[in-house]
Amino acid sequence: MSQIKPLHMAEPAIPDIAVSVMDVSKNYGSVEALKNLSLEFPRGELTSLLGPSGCGKTTLLKIIAGLLPATAGKIEVNGVAVEGPGDDRAFVFQDFALLPWATVLRNVAFGLELRGVAKAEREDRANTYIKNVGLEGFEQSYPHELSGGMRQRVGLARALSVDSQVLLLDEPFSAVDEQNRRKFQEDMLELVATEQKTFIFVTHSIEEAVYVSDQIAILLPRPSRVSEVIRPTGFRHKDVANIRRDTEYLDIVDRIWSSLRNYVE
Repeated sequence: MSQIKPLHMAEPAIPDIAVSVMDVSKNYGSVEALKNLSLEFPRGELTSLLGPSGCGKTTLLKIIAGLLPATAGKIEVNGVAVEGPGDDRAFVFQDFALLPWATVLRNVAFGLELRGVAKAEREDRANTYIKNVGLEGFEQSYPHELSGGMRQRVGLARALSVDSQVLLLDEPFSAVDEQNRRKFQEDMLELVATEQKTFIFVTHSIEEAVYVSDQIAILLPRPSRVSEVIRPTGFRHKDVANIRRDTEYLDIVDRIWSSLRNYVE
């Protein structure tokens, strides 16, 4: 496999590291899903995990979340070893994982309720994030009354409201149409800029990964390991409407596809 080379431009300073994955392996019986995988996630940035189906992206995400144990290796969040789920991480599930009997407001505030936050405070914080994700006016609606895209926004607002420093997103836009997906991608860029949190983002879309990411980790098929880490630089601060026309964006998309096409079944 040919290596993906970053474009020739000055190397940016690498920020502090929020999450460190160190020689992590994960076995399911005799099947090696991950093998000696190491990767660092810079604080306050969005890193995409990108690779072919079955390469272990969601497995790695769940190990970082503390939802799955690693067979070997170590993960640290802010220098502290991960031994299970923690308040420092929040997970946005692909299938929304909303409470069907609860309103949008109750769903968004649910994580805070579990942490014992007083009702007035948790609802005030929940309302802030409901507004931030574009759902103002739907606070008393129920999940079955919302579109798929709106339900995904509820899940994102819930993760943001608990104020975890690391947000783990498992293909959060896969269930929405192309128009909403593009709008979500633009919103994600704004959230990364304003929230100053660390986002770890699983996607199958090369274009999406290059569009939203400060860093892209390319994973190979199992046993998964990191093939290449790419840090787009030239278009990161451009107006969101112009990113997809940028020559660096187009070049990186093409380079990644050229390297991954042999692994597509």
